[in-house]
Amino acid sequence: MQYVRLGTSGLKVSRIALGCMSFGRDEWNPWALTEEQAAPIFRQAVETGITLWDTANAYGSGASEEIVGRAITKYSRREDVVLATKVFFPVHGGPGGAGLSRKAIMEQIDASLARLGTDYVDLYQIHRFDPDTPVEETMEALHDVIKAGKARYIGASSMWAWQLAKMRHTARSRGRSSFISMQHQYSLMQREEEREMFPLLADEGLGSLIWSPLARGRLTRPWGQATTRSGNDPISAAMLDQAQNRPIADAVQDVAENRGIPMARIAMAWLLRNPVVTAPIIGATRPEHLADAVAALDIDLTPDEARLLEAPYTPRTPSGY
Repeated sequence: MQYVRLGTSGLKVSRIALGCMSFGRDEWNPWALTEEQAAPIFRQAVETGITLWDTANAYGSGASEEIVGRAITKYSRREDVVLATKVFFPVHGGPGGAGLSRKAIMEQIDASLARLGTDYVDLYQIHRFDPDTPVEETMEALHDVIKAGKARYIGASSMWAWQLAKMRHTARSRGRSSFISMQHQYSLMQREEEREMFPLLADEGLGSLIWSPLARGRLTRPWGQATTRSGNDPISAAMLDQAQNRPIADAVQDVAENRGIPMARIAMAWLLRNPVVTAPIIGATRPEHLADAVAALDIDLTPDEARLLEAPYTPRTPSGY
């Protein structure tokens, strides 16, 4: 495993992150793994040196955080894991159950810590931008979370570049803690972050944590093949099952077949070529998911292979905000 700093912060993380959205109860999503089913994934993460584990208060209505917290105790040590969670999406109908108000942030950090069974998280991330709460209120509350020792660092996720710039400027101008990272969507099938977000991250020295690096599995199999998730995820289908994406999947398949390796490794190796990317987040549900991601660290694509993979892409509307 390779380890790098998250942006220009002092926090060192593994170059592959374990995404924990798939751990919970199957009534939340049909592809969710129970705690027992997830156990081999956690053991594999520890054995391969994956130290960055990412979850959220809304995943499985809190079940993911509970499973992750127990897994740290069973398979690792708290000091050996860089633990990240998030706040924003609804977890209950009360005034503190969603959004980025001071009430919501203070209520939800305590709830997350209780479920995770820990006194602090290493990275506390806002899951989206909240247009209904003043930026000043949000950044002040996040600063107080850090000062209370409940989080070591704060990060952002999935927003427009101008929103991230506004939030960071607000924090800096008031002498408050600011984000060290952005968690956002990026893959061969969704490259719009290259236009403004990546240049901003590079200029500001922020780390880049990538969700859906394999386009929710579309880049891991020939076009048209279905999985349990693809057949039960209408949001994913609307985002990725357009005809414009087929040539991209075909290109990944061609390069993978020429090398004699899985498509997932090619798609991941391409993403890791981006110098701004810190770590892709792998939502593993099978052992090969983490194995392919780790193997991609040792793959150097040729310039011709990179051009072949990138050529079919066409501009599109950013998704996931």
